[in-house]
Amino acid sequence: MAERALVDDVEVVLLDLDGTVYAGSRPIPGASAAVAACRERGVPLRFVTNNASLPPQEVADHLGRTDVPASAEEVATSSQAGALVVRQRCGEGARVLVVGGPGVAHACREAGLEPVTSADDDPAAVLQGFGPDVGWAQLTEAAYAIRAGATWVATNVDTVLARERGLALGNGSLVAAVRTATGAEPVVAGKPQRPLLDAAADGRRALVVGDRLDTDVAGARAAGMSSLWVATGVDAVAAVLAAEPDQRPDHLGADLGALLEPAAVVERGGSPHDPAWRCGDAVVTRGEDGLVAGAGGEPIDLLRAACAARWDLGDVVVTEDLLRRLTPLDAR
Repeated sequence: MAERALVDDVEVVLLDLDGTVYAGSRPIPGASAAVAACRERGVPLRFVTNNASLPPQEVADHLGRTDVPASAEEVATSSQAGALVVRQRCGEGARVLVVGGPGVAHACREAGLEPVTSADDDPAAVLQGFGPDVGWAQLTEAAYAIRAGATWVATNVDTVLARERGLALGNGSLVAAVRTATGAEPVVAGKPQRPLLDAAADGRRALVVGDRLDTDVAGARAAGMSSLWVATGVDAVAAVLAAEPDQRPDHLGADLGALLEPAAVVERGGSPHDPAWRCGDAVVTRGEDGLVAGAGGEPIDLLRAACAARWDLGDVVVTEDLLRRLTPLDAR
């Protein structure tokens, strides 16, 4: 009998997008095949993004252009979560000053709210999300409204976005400008806060998959969900090795293909004076200079063993040789 894959033990998979399924307009290798295989197994998928700039249908269309067919109903955005937070706090029909791309205003209308663009329209709330054309004028209107007493909700506070050319400014960087101008602090709807993930999971046992520790993994932990980190986006292996407890993933994968593999197991062995951590053919031990790697094993298994060792031992040095063995993961 074939071993159960990681995806077989959950009721829904919540997939991050930027850095996990695609990077801008570039498909991430293996993502399309992994998504198709999950669908063949009958596992529901939700494409969960902190990027608030586009309505769900446009996100689904973009997924299709990166070889991952999806419907708008499968997409959950931080704009949608933010609009629900505003409605809960301000009531249906409330006026909302929208900052961001078209996805922010669309989410407000879908939630029964009235989008406005000026602080002079007496908005009850400000909903701030990402948009590539957001500039001084929109941020200043937000500052005026917040200073006048409007509830401030941010769709997310990711400081950067993964793009083809590298890491670009994210909504968190723009939120920081408004925070500096007002001294206020927003309510956050997206990852790592719970509203977006809770809405996407809809009460089902979920696995959160993403490339970022501070949003995807931390969000999963905050929501009581399991998590899979993949080495295809923002966070490098050094960050995973050094992760604090609230940002440590339950599973590690080179890419989305890990969903279709059995959950990896790290075995702890050796002696108290000479401990060893093994995953597959990869072995990590504690040497005089810190954590060292044995001769064999795939890089992802080596990372799994190294993380278990680092997290078990605490502040122990990871040797340059071990980090060098892990560089293929950072090159993905």
